[in-house]
Amino acid sequence: MKVLVTGGAGFIGSNLCRRLVSESQVDDVRVLDDFSTGYRDNLKGVEVEVVEGSILNDRALLRAAKDRDAIVHLAALGSVPRSVADPLGSHDANATGTLKVLHTARNRGAHVVLASSSSVYGANPSLPKSEDMLCMPMSPYAVSKLAAEQYAMAFANCYDLPVLPFRFFNVYGPRQMAGHAYAAVVPAFVSAALTGLPLPVNGDGEQSRDFTFVDTVTEVLSNAILNRVTAGPTNLAFGTRTSLNTMIALLEDILGHPLAVERRAAREGDVKHSQAANDLLRANFPSVEAYPLREGLERSVQWMSEHRAVAK
Repeated sequence: MKVLVTGGAGFIGSNLCRRLVSESQVDDVRVLDDFSTGYRDNLKGVEVEVVEGSILNDRALLRAAKDRDAIVHLAALGSVPRSVADPLGSHDANATGTLKVLHTARNRGAHVVLASSSSVYGANPSLPKSEDMLCMPMSPYAVSKLAAEQYAMAFANCYDLPVLPFRFFNVYGPRQMAGHAYAAVVPAFVSAALTGLPLPVNGDGEQSRDFTFVDTVTEVLSNAILNRVTAGPTNLAFGTRTSLNTMIALLEDILGHPLAVERRAAREGDVKHSQAANDLLRANFPSVEAYPLREGLERSVQWMSEHRAVAK
């Protein structure tokens, strides 16, 4: 099997590439990345072919997708605040970019596994979030991700393209960078803690998330393409709820000292609580197990303490 990973130099993509190159069923792995948010060092020592370019660049996308049996589409502009600041940029990368990937995959008969987001549930207050509930996106980012997964299902319906959109829930782990305005909460907290700065908390800290360790995510993604699993939008998380305040207490325990906190205003477009129903995930991937949060945080702290100085 020959696999293309779009956004393969990013956090999840580079971890996935490491897993794929160790799979006996995978003949080779190719990465398409424009390095706007990914890091070259993430792929150091990994035997992959890199095509530098954007999914919005037709020539680069066609070159990268040539002879591929499967495409794992992870290239995107993440972050709710980034989308609020630049809604057109988020739409172009996430919605139009996905449409281009699907169109290219259709012409090659490639199986497409793609990343959506739990943010699509938005203002719907019901917990846990199940795939059949009404999506009520609260930000341009969430809308762009909903559009991406719906394009995938339309291509499945109209062209019999084999697809599987996953709704990611707060993925964290090694190779997730901090040090920029749109850093996710775990690397932002860990980086601040390691440098002696106050942890930035938007709101009261009681907002909760279903944190999912990156190794679990890459296990599922790899399984999906190796077994050519197709389905509708599927939550990729395990039904946990951890508040940011609880996360801070865990980090204090891991590091062995109290951590200062900087309270900030709640962010526009942020959802208060997020928790996944995982019946569909369990049905299609019955062997997958959740990684304990404390152990995942310990690995995140260890990795960031060793790699904070890595340059882009």
